[in-house]
Amino acid sequence: MTDHAGHGAKRPDDKPTSAKNPGSAKKSGSAKKSVSAKNRDAAQGEKTDGQMAGMSGMAGGDDLALAHRPTRPQLGSIGLVSVVILALALVFSASFANLSLSAHDVAGAVMPPGMAMPRDMPAEAMRDMAAVNPRTVSYRAPAEARGDQPLEPRMEGGVKIFDLTASVIEWNILSYERVMAYAFNQQVPGPRIRITEGDRIRINVTNDLPESTSVHWHGLIVPNQFDGPAEVTQDPIEPGQTFTYEFTLTQAGTYFYHSHDHADRQEALGMYGALIVDPKDPSAEPASDQDVVIQLQEWLEKEGYTFPAMPMDGGQPNFFTINGKAYPSTETVRARVGDRIRFRFIGTNSGFIHPMHIHGGPFEIVATDGVPVPQSARIQKDTVNVAPGERYDVIWTAREPGKWLLHCHINHHTTNDNVEEQGGGGLTMIIEVAP
Repeated sequence: MTDHAGHGAKRPDDKPTSAKNPGSAKKSGSAKKSVSAKNRDAAQGEKTDGQMAGMSGMAGGDDLALAHRPTRPQLGSIGLVSVVILALALVFSASFANLSLSAHDVAGAVMPPGMAMPRDMPAEAMRDMAAVNPRTVSYRAPAEARGDQPLEPRMEGGVKIFDLTASVIEWNILSYERVMAYAFNQQVPGPRIRITEGDRIRINVTNDLPESTSVHWHGLIVPNQFDGPAEVTQDPIEPGQTFTYEFTLTQAGTYFYHSHDHADRQEALGMYGALIVDPKDPSAEPASDQDVVIQLQEWLEKEGYTFPAMPMDGGQPNFFTINGKAYPSTETVRARVGDRIRFRFIGTNSGFIHPMHIHGGPFEIVATDGVPVPQSARIQKDTVNVAPGERYDVIWTAREPGKWLLHCHINHHTTNDNVEEQGGGGLTMIIEVAP
């Protein structure tokens, strides 16, 4: 085992102190040690690199300190290797995901904060996830404006004609919160189209968006060329163009229309609307005193930008709306004890499921996806899961006076940017029942 200098251990080649002059040795011991240390340091400083290497095998050689500093070429080599390693690490991580995007300009588009994207994601996909460009806004709706307004047709040769125009607008989802939306007829949701089974309708769709679009009539049986999927059954409606859809309605029930080109972007930004088809025979409908349409939607608004909400890292929504408004800006449903209210839940939401619950007693499901449920098959529930594209018609009876909540039962969906206000937020409505 190697002994360590300064610990008083005797080396094999050390000579014992002379016993003849112990006093003299004692008096000069400290000075000798100091001189010896200085001489050793000086000697070490004079040794060449080869001598130092040769000493490594000597007894006690492991305790010798490095006597020379790194040369400039050595430092340069170390620095170069470090730079190469760092560059390789960055390239390797970028090959799998870019986790540093936070509202930066990528492929000409502002991406959501924290968005995780693979390196090879095409620019078109980035644009579909990007923020709405404020320069494309053509209309700023009043803060009190509401969507889902009835759209009156004009008649021409027995055909009911409707006009829809798609454009980019600013829209208040709360009195203090505005989003940039893609909208039909300058409202979110788009206007409600209500017709009767057997009607022939013609719908002119004009595109004032900065990109192409098309419209799908969700759940309806129509001629294939008017079904709506862009590049499948029709050419996309390019900016500035108008396309006409025409068909005869053979089904009654609750339906909706929505974009079917860049749909993950356009529908998520507000391009949808209710389409209600009343039956020829009104007696076929379950009795009700009110008819309330509920269209569900999610929004992502960050750093002054509006992004299409998506179920992915960086794309999760922070606002939720019923008919284009978040609570407490949602409308209040007013009724009296004994009233039967028909709620038409429409899954215009593009990527999330919402378990919709009503306080004050169960409701009866009378139709699903536009198809009536026979009386013998109807069930009572107090919560129904509304998935994207689904529709549920339910009848709720006002049993007791007071204020009753209608809301999503995912608690985060009843907040506004993660904050509750006035007892809720987001997907919340009040049903106020008078005696």
